[in-house]
Amino acid sequence: MKAEIITIGDELLIGQVVDTNSAWMAERLNKSGIELYQITSVHDDREHILKALDEAFSRADIVLTTGGLGPTKDDITKHVMCEYFGTILVEDPRVREHIHELYKERPDVLNRLTATQWLVPESATILPNRVGSAPIMVFENEVRGEEHPKTPRAFSGTPLRLKVKGEGQNSKFLIAMPGVPYEMKIAMTEQVLPFLEFRGRFANGRRSAYWVMDALRAKGEKLEVRGEIIHRTMMLYGIAESTLALKIEEWENALPQSMHLAYLPKDGIIRLRLSSYGEATKEEIEQQLANLKPLIADYLIATEDLPLETILGNLLKERHQTIATAESCTGGRLAAALNAQSGASAYYMGSVVAYDNTIKEQVLGVKHNTLEKYGAVSEQTVREMAEGVRALMNTDYAIATSGIAGPTGGTPDKPVGTVWIAWATPKGTTAECYHFGIAREREQITQRAVTAALVTAFRLMGNGRP
Repeated sequence: MKAEIITIGDELLIGQVVDTNSAWMAERLNKSGIELYQITSVHDDREHILKALDEAFSRADIVLTTGGLGPTKDDITKHVMCEYFGTILVEDPRVREHIHELYKERPDVLNRLTATQWLVPESATILPNRVGSAPIMVFENEVRGEEHPKTPRAFSGTPLRLKVKGEGQNSKFLIAMPGVPYEMKIAMTEQVLPFLEFRGRFANGRRSAYWVMDALRAKGEKLEVRGEIIHRTMMLYGIAESTLALKIEEWENALPQSMHLAYLPKDGIIRLRLSSYGEATKEEIEQQLANLKPLIADYLIATEDLPLETILGNLLKERHQTIATAESCTGGRLAAALNAQSGASAYYMGSVVAYDNTIKEQVLGVKHNTLEKYGAVSEQTVREMAEGVRALMNTDYAIATSGIAGPTGGTPDKPVGTVWIAWATPKGTTAECYHFGIAREREQITQRAVTAALVTAFRLMGNGRP
């Protein structure tokens, strides 16, 4: 039995996101006795996805896809799957109920775009995604002789026939999963691998038959790229992807055909990338961005596609100011981010990783009574940590973190994913509590904490509204 992986998303092909999903999936497939034949990454583009599916099914029994299942317009995977398998989208009440339960504490996320997540392909088997809104979709086609017995209709309504080559009887599967790593890993472990093992028909014999949709190849117009490709990116924080899409919907719908908007979320930050494929001038792109800025002003961090720590470091160097960090749950990751930049010694003075309460007291000056009364994960403690490291290292700014990264240590009052962050500045100290979710892995929680710490530091410096 052979499998192929197709990762879908513009962010993978511009180096914005490293494809860690495929390596993880390959290891699990191998342990399950499934040979991985090829890994392919494709754009959020209909023709590209269709071609990749045709080619994958010509070689493999199982095709696994990740990505492109979100609620925004650049997430087209579900629609392309409908076209490929000749089916339509229908409402699934089980998925709807799950999404309402998932976001019951975040009513702002339940909107018109979120509602598209419970529309699923009619012919697919739907497996639950317990930690996300995008369900897992399984398509199965039995191949018999020279022609498929059914004549499905494409998403557009055009009749299509499934052509097959080879002989014998076989089933081929396409399994579409979310691209978010922690969602994909849970989906693979809890749903996909048990499903494949249950359908153990793959275990015996070689499968030579395969099917393709020849008619799809003749449909549509080939996109030709002419001239220079121009990309402009804006970085946003503090808004859900679907909420953002609704907020800028009118502006996005009015974009000329020569421009394409991509939503690229990672670690709590959304990168809005506007691309032109040669027909629009740089001046026209800048005008579109000028029209966009008032709509996103409350969430806009930067108008350049650079790591946040680089932007913050550049601002500190420009102002001849310094910063220090005191970390508990992030374990030095915040320090590593700030120190990774060239020339960091000009503004980054150092860090105290005070995981043990004794270090918080003896080095950072956190009061024993504070720890006894409020605990290490509290506003009072994290404020004293920030003020202590700022005084210790004589800096303009300081950041402190303390939280429960999991997977153990959570309580009903302070569940896994709870993180307190404080910022000590020349104007005083502020602190905020974050809840990054019990389903995320330890690495995701700490990285979200680092992102939140840097974003707020940037804003407190008075430059968070470009």
